[in-house]
Amino acid sequence: MIYLDNGATSFHKPPQVLQAVCRAMRTCANPGRGGYGAAMEAGRVVYQCREEAAALFDCLPEQVVFTGSCTQGLNMGIRTLVKPGARVLISGFEHNAVTRPLHLLGADVRVAGRKLFDPDDTLEAFERELRKGVDAAVFTHVSNVFGYILPVEKMAELCRQHHVPFIIDAAQSAGMFPVSLKELGADFIAMPGHKGLLGPQGTGILLCGRLPDVFLAGGTGSESLQQEMPEYLPDRAEAGTLNVPGISGLAAGIRYIRRQGTDAILQREQQMAQKCIRLLRKWDYQVFSGEHQSGTVSFVPKGDCEELAEQLGSFGIAVRAGLHCAPLAHESAGTLETGTVRISFGHDADFRQILALTEAFGRIND
Repeated sequence: MIYLDNGATSFHKPPQVLQAVCRAMRTCANPGRGGYGAAMEAGRVVYQCREEAAALFDCLPEQVVFTGSCTQGLNMGIRTLVKPGARVLISGFEHNAVTRPLHLLGADVRVAGRKLFDPDDTLEAFERELRKGVDAAVFTHVSNVFGYILPVEKMAELCRQHHVPFIIDAAQSAGMFPVSLKELGADFIAMPGHKGLLGPQGTGILLCGRLPDVFLAGGTGSESLQQEMPEYLPDRAEAGTLNVPGISGLAAGIRYIRRQGTDAILQREQQMAQKCIRLLRKWDYQVFSGEHQSGTVSFVPKGDCEELAEQLGSFGIAVRAGLHCAPLAHESAGTLETGTVRISFGHDADFRQILALTEAFGRIND
C-alpha cells in the first residue's frame, strides 16, 4: 500500500516503535503504584518519554502531560481558559476538536483570517479582533485540510502583547516543525502522539505553560490522603493508569524524530508535496497550494471526491476525501459543498509515492 493519509495518522511506524510497545507490555506494571521492579520500570519508561518530549519541545519534563489524544488535550486546555459565554478568538482553519468544545461551552467565537496561504491576512484579522477584546485564543499551527502553515510565532506574540491566554493546536506540526513552549509562551500546546511523533494511537501530549483545571479526578499514586487533585504537574492532569505501552512507543517515535531532525523530515514532505502539486495540475484539478505549505495537499477533481478516493484506493493508494472534520476550514476555502481529496505525506515521503500517483492518475484519466 502507498500510504498518503498521514494527516489522519502516521502509518508504517518505525520498527523501534513497535518493539518499544511490546517490550513495555512484557516488562512494565503500573508506574507510581509500587516499589517492585515492574512498577519501577514503568515509572522509568514514562519519565524517559517526558524527558524526550521536553527536549524536543523546549520545556520541563513535568510540563509534559500525557493524554489519550490531541482532542483530549485541547478539551483540557479549553476548559481551563474558556468559561461559558467567553469571547474566544480562533483562525478560519480550525478542526472540530477546537470548535466543538467551544460550541459546547456556549463561547462567543470570533473567526479571524479566512484566506488560504496568506499569513498577512491572518495576522491583520487576528490583531484586529484582539484589539476589540477577547478572553482567550485558540489556533492551529498547520491546517489539517490544506497544509497552510499559520504564522503562529507572530500570533503568539500578539496574544502576549494583548495579555490574552492562548492554546496552540499542534496536531499537524509536532514532529515536523520546531515547537517551543518556552519561546511561544503558550498556556497550552496540544498534540497527538500518533501523527508526526510516530507513536501509537491512543497517545497524546499536552504541554502546560500553566496549571490546568481538573479535567478528570482520580488516583495519581501521589497525595493519596487528600481528596483534592494535587496542585502540581503532571499529577494534577494525569488521573488514573497511564497508557504505558503507548507512552513507551511514543518515546521511541520521539527519539526517531530527534535523530532524523524535524527540518529534514519537513523538507522531504514539502518536496514531495510540490511534486504532487505539479502532477495534479497536469490533470487540470483545482489544487490548493501556496508558499506557506506543509506536506499536505488538497484538491478538487472534476467528479466526486469520495469516488476518486475510492479509485485511488483500488490502486493501493490511501488518501482521504470529504470535510476532514474541519468544516470551518472548508468554508474559508470555498469547498464546503464539495469537500476535497487530501494527500498528506509523512516521514517516509519519497519519489516512489509520486510514481505510484502518476501511474494511478494516468489510468484514472485515460
